[in-house]
Amino acid sequence: MPPGPDVATRSWASAAVRRFAAATNLLVAARRFRLVGGDARDRQALHALLTALGARAAADHEPVDQLWCLGDPEESTAAVEREADRPRGATLVVVDAGRHLPAVDEDAFGPVTPARPGVLAVPMLSDDVFLVSTGRDPEDDPAADARLRWARRSMPVSRAVAAELRDGGLLRGTRVGVAMVLEPKTAVLSLLLRDAGAEVVVYAHADETDDAVADALRRAGLPVFAESTATTARQKDLALAMLDTRPHILLDDGAHVIRLAHQERPDLLPTMLGAAEETTSGLRPLRVMAARGALGIPVVAVNDARTKTFFDNRYGTGQSTVFAVLDLVDGLTSGAHRIQPGGSAVVAGYGHVGEGVALVLRALGFTVTVAETDPVRALQALFAGYAVAPLVDAVREAEVVMSATGVTDTISLDVLRACAPDAVVAVAGGVEHEVALDAALAAGATLSTVGRKAERLTFPRAATGPVVLDRGGCINITAAEGNPVEIMDLSFAAQLGAVRMLLEHGDELERAVVPLDPAVDEATARAALAAFGSRAEPPVRVAEHPSDREPDVRTSRFGDPA
Repeated sequence: MPPGPDVATRSWASAAVRRFAAATNLLVAARRFRLVGGDARDRQALHALLTALGARAAADHEPVDQLWCLGDPEESTAAVEREADRPRGATLVVVDAGRHLPAVDEDAFGPVTPARPGVLAVPMLSDDVFLVSTGRDPEDDPAADARLRWARRSMPVSRAVAAELRDGGLLRGTRVGVAMVLEPKTAVLSLLLRDAGAEVVVYAHADETDDAVADALRRAGLPVFAESTATTARQKDLALAMLDTRPHILLDDGAHVIRLAHQERPDLLPTMLGAAEETTSGLRPLRVMAARGALGIPVVAVNDARTKTFFDNRYGTGQSTVFAVLDLVDGLTSGAHRIQPGGSAVVAGYGHVGEGVALVLRALGFTVTVAETDPVRALQALFAGYAVAPLVDAVREAEVVMSATGVTDTISLDVLRACAPDAVVAVAGGVEHEVALDAALAAGATLSTVGRKAERLTFPRAATGPVVLDRGGCINITAAEGNPVEIMDLSFAAQLGAVRMLLEHGDELERAVVPLDPAVDEATARAALAAFGSRAEPPVRVAEHPSDREPDVRTSRFGDPA
C-alpha cells in the first residue's frame, strides 16, 4: 500500500475544507465533487477527507456540485467552462484550493461580483457559478442581505413547502412567532412564512442574535425582538413583548419561549394552535410538563422527525461545531493549546450529535474516544470503531474534549480538573452550564483570555489548565454561522410541515408532545433527494387485505396448512 499523505498535507486539506465551509456555510456531506489538477499527494489527502466527511466523487458523466481546483489555472478554467453548462438553478461552487499559488484565474470569466463575504458570482459565465478561494479569509463584512439571498437559493425544499402553504391560503390571518437562532437561514424561514401569508414576529436570545440579520428583517417589515447586547432581564422583556403580540403558533429552539409563555402568559395558551420544538434539549422539559399535565398546548416534536435528527443533529452539527472549534484554535498561538494533527479527542455523548462530532473528528485525523452513560449507545460507539471510556478517565490525555449531550454539568468539576493541561474544551450544541464553569470558579479557579472566545481555566496550585471555548456556549452558533444551509433547509421544511399540521389539526391534537406526521418526513426527503440530484425508489403500494376476511397467520413453511 502506498504511503498516505504526510501530516502537513493532511493539515492543509483540513484547513482548505474548513475555509470553504466558513466562506459558504454549505455542506460537505452528500455533495458530488471533482478534483482538478494539483500534486498527487494533495489530491489524495483532499479526496480522502471529502469522502470521509460524506461527499462523493462524481463519475465522469455526472455533473458536480463542487469543483476543487488545485493546480494550473488554465486547466481549471477549461474545467470550469465545461461544468458551467448545467440546468438553470443548479449551483456550481468552484473552489480555488491551490496550496501554494492560486489555482483559479478569477479574471478569466469576466467581471466578478460579491455574492456573500468570501464568495464571488460570475454573471458573465452563469448565474449559478460561484468562486471561493481557500487561500484567504472571508471579508469581515456583515453583508446580511447578501447572506440571506445566498441562503435562500440553497433552501429549495423549504421554498417548495412554503409555496404550498401560500397557494392553499392556510396561513392568512395567522400570527407565527419564530424564536430561534437569528442568522440568515432563520431569517429566510421567517420571510417564507410572511410570503406564505402569515404575520411573523421574531425573537432571539442575545448570544444567538446576528444584529445585521435582525436589521435586515426589520427593513423587510417584520417586528424583531432581539438585541445581541441584551442583558438577561432585557431578554426576558423582549421575549414577553413578542408573546404579547399573541402568536397563534410558536416555533422554538430550546423551548425557552414555550415555557416562558406557560410561566408568564398562561392566558395566551387557550388562544394558540400550538408550537413546534426544534431540539432534543427543548423536548426534555416539555415531556416532563406533559407528564405532569402542565402542558397547555400541543407541541410538535420537530426534533424527532427523521429528516431533522438524522441530518441536522448528525451531519449539520457535526460539521459546523468541529469546524468552528478548529477555526478558533487556528487563531490561538501554538503554545496556548495542545492540539496536534492526528491527535486525540474525546466526545461526551453518542446520540445523533455525538455520532456526527465523532465522525468529523475522525475524518480530520483525530483518534476518538467516546464517553457515554447509556450502555447501548456506548456499545454502538465501540462497534463504530471508537474507544469507549468513562469521561473523567478519557480526558486525561485528550487534546480536544467536546460535549454532545445537551445535559447540564456534563463536563463536571471533576472532569475539568482531570483535563490535560492546554486541552481544548467545547460544547457541540446543548444547554446552558453544560460545562460546569460556575462550580469551577466557586472552587477558586480563574479564567484568563488566551484568544478570541477562548479562556484558560486555571485551578488553585495549578500552573496551567484547559482552554474553554466561548464559556461552554453552543460553539457553532456563537463562534460561527450555524449549521450548513442545506441542513437547515431540511429542518425548516419539517418546521413548515409542523405549521401545516397545527393549522389543519391543532384543535384536535392532545395537549402533549406529539410526533410530526410521517408523511411530512417522506415528502421532505423526496424533495431533498431531488435537490441533491438523486431520487428514491418509487413507493410500493401494499396490497390491502379484504375487510371482510380475517388475516391468515398460519405458517406455510411446512407445507399447505389447509
